Amino acid sequence: MKTPILDDTVLAVIAANAGDHRRPLMFVNAAIHTLDTMIGDFAAADLLLGGDVIVAVGPGLHTAAEDDGAIVVDCTGLTIVPAVVDGVAVAGLRAGPADRVGTLTPGNPATFAVIPGSVTLEKIIWRPEQAAAVVVDGEIALFNGERRRPTPVEPDRSSPRAVDSPYLGMWIDETGFIHQELTADFRYDETRGGRPHAYQGSFWIDGDRIVYRDDLGFWAYGQFVAGVLHHAGYVFHRR
Repeated sequence: MKTPILDDTVLAVIAANAGDHRRPLMFVNAAIHTLDTMIGDFAAADLLLGGDVIVAVGPGLHTAAEDDGAIVVDCTGLTIVPAVVDGVAVAGLRAGPADRVGTLTPGNPATFAVIPGSVTLEKIIWRPEQAAAVVVDGEIALFNGERRRPTPVEPDRSSPRAVDSPYLGMWIDETGFIHQELTADFRYDETRGGRPHAYQGSFWIDGDRIVYRDDLGFWAYGQFVAGVLHHAGYVFHRR
């Protein structure tokens, strides 16, 4: 049996608290990489959540855990890092700090990973079971390497199949340059500037989104909004 990285007994308390967030959640005694240049990193600190956002980060927060009624998760020997990172912003290449995504800054979404020192975030992306915990918008998505949420079911894109959709038919962009036909055999055929079959391939419709896989090998997507198709910078209306 795999040895738990975190105290398994706290998981039941967290589960009972899920949903309406009656009590705040606090991760304590962790090395924390905030990726916020003003706040910096901490060799040993705490991270306090309020619902789906980060409320506070830094050393000494745990001293008020009892006063706040917080559920405490001891992360001694572990590291907390953002699970969503805007690398361009972290490199200082965006216009302002408000554009930074994924930093562990108070007010930002509580989405982060708790990882052993020998495991990197890159490994967690491909093997999430190596993480001690993954928190997504304040909810425990993985604990001690075990998923707490079902794996999302992706649309079957292995092969074309028949489809019955209100979006089938001919779509023409507002300039008349592109004519795109969506047919019931899950295929599209695009005419550009009078050039027939400029692009052809398969498509999948999931709600108001359409995903294209062209026979040339590239992928693209579009979205239907109030009966209008927005795709690759063009606006299409159905004829």
